[in-house]
Amino acid sequence: SSNEHKLNFKKSKEACLSYIQDALLQKQWKRAAEFLTCYVESLEKDYSREHIGPSEMIWRLGTEILWHHSQNSMKEFNCFMEQMKTLGVKRYLKVCLEHVFHLLCNGQIDEAYQNLSLAESWRFGEQTALQDKEMKLIQAYRGLLDYYSWSKQKNILLEQGEDGFSDLAVEQEMHSYFRKAAVNLKEIIKIPGVWDIFVKCYVDLLEFYGDHNEARQVLNEYAYNSRFPANPNAHVYLYQFLKRQGESKKSLISALKILHDIVPSHELMIDFNTMLQKSKKRKKRRLGLEVIFAALDYAGWKENAKAWSCLARQVKQIVISEKHLDWIKQEWNSRKDWWPAFHFSRYLAKRNWQENKSLSYEKALVAGILLGKGCKYFKYVSHQGCKAQLKRFRMLKKFVNRHNPVHLRISG
Repeated sequence: SSNEHKLNFKKSKEACLSYIQDALLQKQWKRAAEFLTCYVESLEKDYSREHIGPSEMIWRLGTEILWHHSQNSMKEFNCFMEQMKTLGVKRYLKVCLEHVFHLLCNGQIDEAYQNLSLAESWRFGEQTALQDKEMKLIQAYRGLLDYYSWSKQKNILLEQGEDGFSDLAVEQEMHSYFRKAAVNLKEIIKIPGVWDIFVKCYVDLLEFYGDHNEARQVLNEYAYNSRFPANPNAHVYLYQFLKRQGESKKSLISALKILHDIVPSHELMIDFNTMLQKSKKRKKRRLGLEVIFAALDYAGWKENAKAWSCLARQVKQIVISEKHLDWIKQEWNSRKDWWPAFHFSRYLAKRNWQENKSLSYEKALVAGILLGKGCKYFKYVSHQGCKAQLKRFRMLKKFVNRHNPVHLRISG
């Protein structure tokens, strides 16, 4: 009966999808391709009255399988994507974008640009308006490839030196790419979202032609407009721009302060700490200590010699002056229960000494001040340094021994 056929068809379809999923999870791409072929064929042979078109599932599964299949060729992949474009009007632009990404991954830039141009000219009744966001992405990626072409032409002229700019044909072509890229990139970054690569390219275009005010406005808008999602990179780009422009330290510190609040483990915290330590204002030096302590809370910084050097330098200055020991105490109070095992174990002392003696020296100085001369890390490193007759380690041991009472004041 018709109902029985529908029920059997539904069960077999679900079973086939389950087999495909299992094959994907086990990375059995050939097996997954065979089941997907069966799945598509079963849809074509369906005699029920319900219209079953090619779903997004087929597109997603097929793309994943073809991308990983060892016997897949770019020709087969292109053929599959063209079928998906023809059969899925509602997903046409999304499929075009994914096709472009795969072409770019395979270095086929001209083909990618051609596909973007064709997609931009696509029109299909009301669907055109419904897919306005996808169309803007299509235009934006075309702008990105125009930027790529502009960059290539620019490098050719720069390599030729001053005489190169007499080549008007190349220069005009470069300016043509600039105009096309700038128009599309400017449009996409007006929409609230994360547009890092587009912003970077647009700012590069503006800076090259000396439009620094426009570049500054774009970066400020990207970083501070509340309609845009919180994005650490926006503040990184603004900081790097301000640095290139030779802006005041006040402006640089302001940009990095927000980055610190969002991502205290960012690599630029070294720069931030260095600027704060050099400040004459006590409040900023206090913030510098907080910044470097916070960065070293993260595992990715455990063996960062620069970070430990920054902390060691500031802690040493405070100990020698005997001023602001309360700063160290406040930072240490929230860490004294877990930093000893996290940073200052004997195992780490042995490993750090073997791999990076400069790192072990900086860490031993900090460990000795925070935990006293009885600290396992300090004792191992200072002993090894003295045994190796390294002068700086003998001086380190004397310094920590002399200032051991500081440890008692910090630990409370």
